[in-house]
Amino acid sequence: MTAYHIIGEDRPGRWLVTCDHASNRVPPWVSNGDLGISAEDMGRHIAWDVGARGLAEALGLLLDSPVIASDFSRLVIDPNRGEDDPTLVMKLYDGTIIPGNRHVDVSEIERRLATLYRPYHDALARLAARRADTVILAIHSFTPCLRGREPRPWAVGVLYSEDDDRLSRLLIEHLRAEAGLCVGDNEPYAGALPGDAIDRHALRAGRHNTLIEVRNDLIDSAASQVAWAARLAPVLRTALEKVE
Repeated sequence: MTAYHIIGEDRPGRWLVTCDHASNRVPPWVSNGDLGISAEDMGRHIAWDVGARGLAEALGLLLDSPVIASDFSRLVIDPNRGEDDPTLVMKLYDGTIIPGNRHVDVSEIERRLATLYRPYHDALARLAARRADTVILAIHSFTPCLRGREPRPWAVGVLYSEDDDRLSRLLIEHLRAEAGLCVGDNEPYAGALPGDAIDRHALRAGRHNTLIEVRNDLIDSAASQVAWAARLAPVLRTALEKVE
């Protein structure tokens, strides 16, 4: 079985577009392929980043750079968490209990790490090392409103670590000035967790990086994903030119 898909591996661009939460697939060997939640919940943001893969692929084309996308649900194991993160395998997410994870033990977590999580990160590391000046562009999406919470006002969020916010801060500036967007500055949540994908593949290696979150109702069709990629790509290029 696959843990990831690579699109455009031979593209020469310096960007590496990643999509950690590209799929809501549950492999058949995990809880018999069913985590015990409804199809509606499996279609929600708790299981994957709705629209993110299409946006990532469209950006990869425009930036002439490779894309790597996970092929398993974040509810199976979250590739954007460190291996020792307590939220690596979620048992409750945005009001939904995940029965298939209720009795997950250390051996089952290790199986998921070995079969899904580590192969994805190994492939990501290999792609990132293909050139010395790789820039990591992580693409995610967020729900317009968590259950019982206030609606989120942002169209897009740019997330970053204070350890290296150079590209992200320029990106925020240009998205606000040139695109006229309501842009979250490390919103709708802080963008740095120890051991997450940016920490692992960008910060520790000294690579330029940024993480973009687009509100998922804005990229819920192929056409809107292509349109948002066309909107973001020139701003990304401009920001990268100015950061160096």
